[in-house]
Amino acid sequence: MTDINRQMALGTSQLANPSSYSSSKADSKNGIKMDDFLKILAASMSNPSLSGSEGGGSNGTDYISQLVQFTTLEQLQELGSNLEYTMMMTQQQQAISMVGKTATMYENGEKITGPIEKVKFSSGFATLVVNGKDYLMSQMIEVGE
Repeated sequence: MTDINRQMALGTSQLANPSSYSSSKADSKNGIKMDDFLKILAASMSNPSLSGSEGGGSNGTDYISQLVQFTTLEQLQELGSNLEYTMMMTQQQQAISMVGKTATMYENGEKITGPIEKVKFSSGFATLVVNGKDYLMSQMIEVGE
């Protein structure tokens, strides 16, 4: 159970941190795969002493419950990756549509106003260029024609 909770926490932290999108594929190599889980499950069912109970008191519903939890975890991680990708694509489209418009950016307690000259992308996320300087979209406080 603790491995499932650890995997759940890993998936949630990747959602909360957009910069982890590019590395989430590499992290999946370190996690347990469905085939590995099924092998462990089959070994546990064929040898009840592996499950920690002397009398083999585990019933089939324990295994089914673990399988359902593992499958749900996999689906949540996939959903998180898809949602993050969709968010990134939406941000790119929004940033591109702002080229040529006047924006007010906020940096170090100061407001900077100027035209959005171009959009740059780093790891799929947009950076706006205003007055020759790069700004994150989160630094924008106003945009107009």
